[in-house]
Order: sequence, then structure tokens, then C-alpha cells
Amino acid sequence: MTAVDDVDDVDDVDEGDEADDEARALFALPRVAPARTLAYGDHPSQVVDLYGDETARPVVALLHGGFWRERYDRSYLTPLAAALAADLGRCVALVEYRRVGGGGGFPATFDDLPPALAALPGAGPVLLAGHSAGGHLALWAASRCPTAVSRVVGVAAVADLARAHELSLSDGAVAGLLGGADRVAERLDETDPLRMPAPAAPVVLLHGDADADVPVELSRRYGRAVGARVRELPGAGHYAAVTPGTPAYEALRDALADT
Repeated sequence: MTAVDDVDDVDDVDEGDEADDEARALFALPRVAPARTLAYGDHPSQVVDLYGDETARPVVALLHGGFWRERYDRSYLTPLAAALAADLGRCVALVEYRRVGGGGGFPATFDDLPPALAALPGAGPVLLAGHSAGGHLALWAASRCPTAVSRVVGVAAVADLARAHELSLSDGAVAGLLGGADRVAERLDETDPLRMPAPAAPVVLLHGDADADVPVELSRRYGRAVGARVRELPGAGHYAAVTPGTPAYEALRDALADT
């Protein structure tokens, strides 16, 4: 979500006053600079910001949302990354990746995840978390790179890509990711977590039951199909769980601490 100074620039936050209030609360938080940034490729988006103690294990890898579009970057999750690093006493790695409109989309966005995970500090699998479209990528990476991931926590995850496309979430974002509406059907088997092998790692999905951007039904459908644990957050919308200081954030913190 690059250079977002006004919440009205954020995709899909005009669904009602409560959605606006949640988004404004998150985007009003000051951005937090990382301790350092490492690169895992040559593209400017192939970088990871590190927060907290780099020697602490497991590393928490965090994937941001924005419906996979270039204009939304990792900056809106920097307050979350810093808060989790402090509260959990762990290294939090905020991962950037190539996005639609900036060299990403299929297959580049997906190709970035294995090398990004491999570049994180230390050895051993990571605890992988993702918000919204980042939740989709976290589930995808856990399926594709099973030895690299010890646990997955998705927050408002786009866990069912086919259903998200049927609903035309964010004005056809899935079609944009997969190269156009005419390419979606042929590419779902290798991009939709519901059609891929279930992750070997345990999966927890947190989803507000008042989410107007990514309906909670997507997490419910994934949970039923895969046997993942789904925790619905009463009254929470799309941004509450990634906003430090909220009760929904506490649910996310506790889910990440429960390893």
C-alpha cells in the first residue's frame, strides 16, 4: 500500500462506517522502520524487513495484503511487525514481493515466496502469517514449501481463490493476479490453496465476522475442506486483527505465541 496517506486510497474500505473506522485506525499508526532490510533477489520488491531479535526462533514471516497489487506494499504492516516482535520476543520478517503492475502476478508473485523464505535468518522452518492476499500466499507457500513452514496463521485470508473470483472481490483482483479472466480456470490448480495439497503444518485462520472486504465464508470453506482451525472474531472487520492494541490483535498475538 505504497504512500497511502489517506485511507480513501485503500482498496475496499468504503463498505460502511465500521470498515472505515478500522482502516483509519490502522493507517493512522506511524510507520516503523526495521532494524535492517535484506534482499533475496535483484528486483526492488524482493526484500525483507527484519524486526526484533534475529537470534530468536522460530522466525515469524509476515506477508502483507493489498489484493496482490503494486500500489499496496508492506508499509501498512510495519506497526504490526514491530508490535509482534516486542510482544513475542521473536524476529519478525516482513516480506515484500513482486505485485501486479510492478513485475508481479502469475507466476512471478508466487516465484518470490520460496527464495524469500530461504533467505530469512537462521535455519529451520518459520512460523508463517499473512493478512488478506498475504494470507492466501501464506497458505500457498505452506503447501508448496512444506519443510520451510512449521505453522500457518492466516488473517482475513483469501483462502478460496475460486470463490473470491466468483465474487469478483476488489473488482476482479484474482483475474488480475492470474493474467486475466480467461486464464483463471487453467491456473487455479497451482494457485488456489483449496485445490493444492493441504499443508503439512497446522493452520489457524482468524477472520472477523464483519469483514466486508474478504467474506468470512472463504475461511469457513477452507477450514471445512482442509481441517484447519477457524476462529471467527465477533464484530471484527478486515483490519482489526492487524492493528496493535485491539482485542483482535490480541487473538493474533496469542495464535502466533501458541507454538
